[in-house]
Amino acid sequence: MRLAEIFERVVGADAPVRFRAYDGSTAGDPDSDTTLVVRTPVALNYLAQSPGALGLTRAYVSGHVDLEGDMYTALKRMSDVALADGPRLGAGDLLDIARSIGWVKFVNRVPPPPQEMRRGTLLGRGTRHSKDRDAEVIHHHYDVSNAFYELVLGPSMTYTCAVYATPETSLEDAQAAKYDLVARKLGLEPGMRLLDVGCGWGGMVRHAAKEYGVKALGVTLSKEQAEWASKRIAQEGLSDLAEVRHMDYRDVPDGHYDRISSIGLTEHIGARNLHAYFTSLHAKLKPGGRLLNHCITRPRNDLPRMVPGGVINRYVFPDGELEGPGEIQTRMNDAGFEIRHQENLREHYALTLRHWSANLDRNWDAAVAEVGEGTARVWRLYMAGCVLGFERNVVQLHQILGVKLDGTDAHMPLRPDFS
Repeated sequence: MRLAEIFERVVGADAPVRFRAYDGSTAGDPDSDTTLVVRTPVALNYLAQSPGALGLTRAYVSGHVDLEGDMYTALKRMSDVALADGPRLGAGDLLDIARSIGWVKFVNRVPPPPQEMRRGTLLGRGTRHSKDRDAEVIHHHYDVSNAFYELVLGPSMTYTCAVYATPETSLEDAQAAKYDLVARKLGLEPGMRLLDVGCGWGGMVRHAAKEYGVKALGVTLSKEQAEWASKRIAQEGLSDLAEVRHMDYRDVPDGHYDRISSIGLTEHIGARNLHAYFTSLHAKLKPGGRLLNHCITRPRNDLPRMVPGGVINRYVFPDGELEGPGEIQTRMNDAGFEIRHQENLREHYALTLRHWSANLDRNWDAAVAEVGEGTARVWRLYMAGCVLGFERNVVQLHQILGVKLDGTDAHMPLRPDFS
């Protein structure tokens, strides 16, 4: 049995992409602008070991499967087929495939590509969301290469959802708008002290210091992020107001801050630790202080928080967990915050990811030279898949504003002075 026949069994003879395999067989739409290419038999070993998304990801990351054309377009077309028709490959089909390929080749085990986070690596770092294990997870994802992140994220070096005035707004303008929206929700004023937990490369810290005269401290578990941010702060002449430290937010002293921003950290906290997380942030605020929590969320509270052993968990965000917006709001409230505002920026994250994907494609050769083709492939696949996820409401992005009451006074305007 030739591979094109197998492909047609799985997705049908009218597949909206072109298929080409190392055995010379072809299938699908011959005029399609996207082509799925099976380059070697090792791709089949990966699929035999892990049928579905994980096997395909391993084969793609390692270069045994390739995608010619736009990744987002290909994923969208193939997911449309899967959603419409469901799986077409049964146990009998797998037996036929194994016989035609040869049992030895079919069941031969091959190791996952090195970009995959192995289970044993994390087990050796302690329990989930312990300080040592969190540090290893952050290192895995964020200490890839500052130069690589500059190629993907652009000059703002901001790896969180931007806020778009229109679909045509530039990425840089949208990221600046996001920081300013956070600043206005927090009601930043000159002389205030801001703590930005999980500060990344210091974008919020620099914006608060430069635009609002706020004395801002950012903390991150990524050493490379902290070094990059510190240099940028010095270059911009903000050292008197802005600082980024390589440290765990749990080690920041309590009771010192007027405002706290948490932009893209909650995804790394874990459901069991949410109460302790928000209680810790509540303790770090002065009475009347505000917290703006910005994070990726699930559409509903009753959906799984994570897929253990799934692609995202193995390749992108080990130990990552997503909560529903209601759960996050409840945990904030139970920790002592009065909830004052909440909004969903789901569509904005799809637009943000489109810009990052375009940056990666435009800078592909430089990105591969910086981190290797396997890592670049992980990012190409992950970002295109996430565009689909936000467009199709698989995931959302929520900003939730809470206040630590000063007695019974929230120190909030009668109507929001931000939009």
